[in-house]
Amino acid sequence: MKHRLFLFDLDDTLLDFKASEQLSFVRTLHQLGHRDVTDALFAQYQAINTELWRAFETGAVSKDFLKVERFRKTFAANRLALDAEAASLLYLESLSETVVLIDGALALCARLAAVGEVGIITNGVDAIQHRRVAASGLGDYVSFISTSEACGYAKPDGRFFEYATGMARKVGKAETVIVGDRLDADILGANRYGIDSCWFNPERLPNISEAIPTYEVARLDAIPAALL
Repeated sequence: MKHRLFLFDLDDTLLDFKASEQLSFVRTLHQLGHRDVTDALFAQYQAINTELWRAFETGAVSKDFLKVERFRKTFAANRLALDAEAASLLYLESLSETVVLIDGALALCARLAAVGEVGIITNGVDAIQHRRVAASGLGDYVSFISTSEACGYAKPDGRFFEYATGMARKVGKAETVIVGDRLDADILGANRYGIDSCWFNPERLPNISEAIPTYEVARLDAIPAALL
């Protein structure tokens, strides 16, 4: 067996975050009284949100700031007289309830949990990510959930990976692998920490980054053959 500790990114690796995000965004604005939620408005929110998460990962902003600022900037850009703090609270509540699994996620975690240990490593909000894992059914196969909020450091910081592996049963780096969709956070973090990585790349995007994945797959059901 090549690996015994399987560290999974959560959003867009096991859970379809884009689907959950859009459902939650629409629901949030409806609750605030804004019914005309266009695809363009959601796309603008996504771009602002992505920019702020990148800033968070470099330590430029805090997570508490990010959670409200993404709505404040979206509302200001569109001259919407809506409460950004209320939106943040409603959105996070909705996000924990709107869970969409990526095809094959449950079967994959069940397969890997039968031969080793499965952990979740995520830069998401601690309480929300725990609730989403529980709602998805993945909790039956996951031994631990490591979040940047609980750790104090975010992927790709090596201190986050040290924290995450410390939550697992003692397994050497040679038997540890991270599976994730983001080259700049998951794969680069694995490179820096000195563990194997598997890039989940369903859109078959070119790798023009400095990150070097050990494996690359386009479907979750291809992972066991690579890692076991």
